[in-house]
Amino acid sequence: MNPSKTGFEKKRETVAPGIVKTIDSVSNPTIKSIRGLVSQRKHRKESGLFVAEGLKLATDALDANWTVQTLIYGHEVREQEAVSQTAAKTRARGGTVLEVSRQVLSSITRRDNPQMVVGVYKQKTLSVDEIKPAEYAIWIGLDTVRDPGNLGTIIRTADAVGAAGVVLIGETTDPFAVEAVRATMGSVFHVPIAKCSREQFKKWIVNWPGQVAGTHLNGAVDYRTVKYDGPCFLLMGNEQAGLPDDMADTCKTLVRIPQAGQADSLNLAIATGVMLFEICRERLKL
Repeated sequence: MNPSKTGFEKKRETVAPGIVKTIDSVSNPTIKSIRGLVSQRKHRKESGLFVAEGLKLATDALDANWTVQTLIYGHEVREQEAVSQTAAKTRARGGTVLEVSRQVLSSITRRDNPQMVVGVYKQKTLSVDEIKPAEYAIWIGLDTVRDPGNLGTIIRTADAVGAAGVVLIGETTDPFAVEAVRATMGSVFHVPIAKCSREQFKKWIVNWPGQVAGTHLNGAVDYRTVKYDGPCFLLMGNEQAGLPDDMADTCKTLVRIPQAGQADSLNLAIATGVMLFEICRERLKL
């Protein structure tokens, strides 16, 4: 991608890597460009960058060896040891460190009470052809998921169960949108994310060596009775339509989650969590 198309990199040339610069103006070109990463998917796509908020996420990103381009912290926390250590690690890896006012942080995060540490990171995604399923790996496929909060929660749950990664199929919401990143609570730095079109997925999943299970309203099998053997691939539909028939046809087993009440369906993130923990329970025989 040519950085000149967005102007993002050109604007950032005002701040040299590896230094600390103080910025108190919300109209500073670098701050404007970072705000664009929060508000515009186009900027994230063209620059290959995204924003994550909070000291914990900044620490997680460094520990997981993600590329940090810029670390931003508020004047109020400059003396905190954890912040100064994170800033030093950022500079050591060639990243830029900005010390800014609370007003600047609020303008970036779009919050009146912002996190005092914000980072700008390089995105990481895989192609499905790069996936090498281990014997007991669990992968989750999400077909055209629309809600960034749902996606972030699923990534967090995938991390909790030790899943190998998440495959985003079709026109999904952006996993690097700030709402999705917030919902991951740092798991975005620990769970591999792959992307593919529906057609790519259909061709690729044919050779999956283990179970391919999908949830479907017409599923004939109770999800608690299935053997989730070998590398397991769990395929979930989107929030409104569920799993469409052509995607359901790629599954070896279609399951249903029985419900006792009057609700016609479960939230996507909840349903995915129920399935993931059942897969783990069945494998561990708890």
